[in-house]
Amino acid sequence: MVTAQLDVVVPQELCLRENLSVWASDAQCRLVVSQPTLDPKLWNEYLDGAFRTYSKYGVECTLDPSAGDDTRLFFSAVNMQGKVVGGMRVIGPLGSAEDSHAVVEWEGNPGLTAVRKMINDRVPFGVVEVKTAWADSDSYQSGLIAKALARPAFTVMSLLGVQFIMATAAAHVLDRWRSSGGVVAAKIPVAAYPDERYRTKMIWWDRRVLANHAEPQQLSRMLAETRELLRDPNAWSGSCAATAGAGL
Repeated sequence: MVTAQLDVVVPQELCLRENLSVWASDAQCRLVVSQPTLDPKLWNEYLDGAFRTYSKYGVECTLDPSAGDDTRLFFSAVNMQGKVVGGMRVIGPLGSAEDSHAVVEWEGNPGLTAVRKMINDRVPFGVVEVKTAWADSDSYQSGLIAKALARPAFTVMSLLGVQFIMATAAAHVLDRWRSSGGVVAAKIPVAAYPDERYRTKMIWWDRRVLANHAEPQQLSRMLAETRELLRDPNAWSGSCAATAGAGL
């Protein structure tokens, strides 16, 4: 079994001292890791892009207007012109299934009990959830940007000290998530969310076996990018107490 893990242990009450970034050469963009209070301008640019993208498909109703309250980290893809062309945010670690948006998505759909159990069974080992992922569909690099945004699993797990990452996504985007080691929860029935046009599924990344499921090229990029992002412990070893009052 392949065990390509990075032995970084970080307190869960993490507050970054500065943005972390790495150049994603395949997508021709810079992946920037930040927090809403650390870089409010970048956070708002990410949110604006998410609203524009979700509005194109009529699903902007799924966006959370109070997203900054529970966002522990967010990732922005910034192109060579300095424009945010994609991103995602991370919430958690979850205290229970009720902290996850998945219970909202499966409400009224088959499988809600199984969704709750699957999350609660993993909570003791550390679970975070990826939300509000998007890539600018007007960019000719859209597919590669989305693939780059699928790669930060090791970074998230290392910074937040968790074993599991969970996300929900429409079936047509799951291949990009799978490329970085995500495994679809096959026993969970699809949910018609946010409406009947979509078939939403649940996908998990498990730090112990992630490398066994990732595409080799994606895994190589994931490891290289994580090492670059975490190269300076002084940038991410600060506690929330030490940086209280920063930003907003």
